[in-house]
Amino acid sequence: MAQLDPTSRYRGLPEIAVTAEDGTVRLLGAPRIVPAPSTGASYEVQPGARLDLLGAAALGDSTRWWVLADANPWADATALERAGAVIDLPADV
Repeated sequence: MAQLDPTSRYRGLPEIAVTAEDGTVRLLGAPRIVPAPSTGASYEVQPGARLDLLGAAALGDSTRWWVLADANPWADATALERAGAVIDLPADV
């Protein structure tokens, strides 16, 4: 499996060997189980918001938008960008 970025949500997951019909074996990351979120404050999404911008503002890293998604398991990614939506911020930010 390729080297993962240290901030990746898949970093540290075990690898599983998957055998294809032709007999070749590929290493894949095991499925990720999202833990119950520990939330801190909430934030009302403003017009023009995007997940990368929210990640940069809340977490200091635009590539960690998925941390916001994990803190709001009720929403698909597009709901997190909807103006007026109130989203939870992770407690550890």
